[in-house]
Amino acid sequence: MSEVSHLRRFTSARVGLGRAGHALPTAAQLDFEEAHARARDAVWSALDTDELAAACPLPATQVRSLVRDRREFLLRPDLGRRLAEPHGLAPSPGCIALILADGLCAEGVQRHGPALVARLAAALPQAALVIAEQARVALGDAVGEALRAGAVVMLIGERPGLSATDSIGAYITWAPRTGRTDAERNCISNIRPGGLGAEEAAGKILWLLGAARALGATGVALKDEQPASPLLSP
Repeated sequence: MSEVSHLRRFTSARVGLGRAGHALPTAAQLDFEEAHARARDAVWSALDTDELAAACPLPATQVRSLVRDRREFLLRPDLGRRLAEPHGLAPSPGCIALILADGLCAEGVQRHGPALVARLAAALPQAALVIAEQARVALGDAVGEALRAGAVVMLIGERPGLSATDSIGAYITWAPRTGRTDAERNCISNIRPGGLGAEEAAGKILWLLGAARALGATGVALKDEQPASPLLSP
């Protein structure tokens, strides 16, 4: 087995594609162009909020940002950070807000979000579930502030790539309020079956929440010192 073939067992990255003169072989070039087109299309994907809510183990409140449509979402990131009124969020002081949001790609949240929420909700009896449309990460601050939540876990669709269009990012913010910066959050990325699985991601999120509660902060103040597990089986 060649070294390149060995690497292909562990990654979906494009390695060892070969060459045709100074260019890629035709098959590799066409595969790249198809993946690029799929990634561009995935940015325009939308949540089926009713189906998503029905698949989750907790009752969900549905909200949206000030964005009117997908085109505006891409052109006006600032509007995606602000909560539209009325939002229907009833205060639940000290709760942990779990937010499923479309972000830059709704596909992964639609497919894998309920399983992740189920694992988190089983360990968080004080959890409140929110489904957010046309949302940027910082919308979680406004949602958390309205709920008077102790912490927010924003589970949001990540920018689609050439190898994956179903990745979720988790952003954990302690004591959320409007105006929090990204330096005050912890992020876990690439949550998907081909990346970090739901079980492992939930475990890391719960560890970070516990550490945030003890410290009273997230972000640069909170280092991820969770004991590491082997990346590959022997």
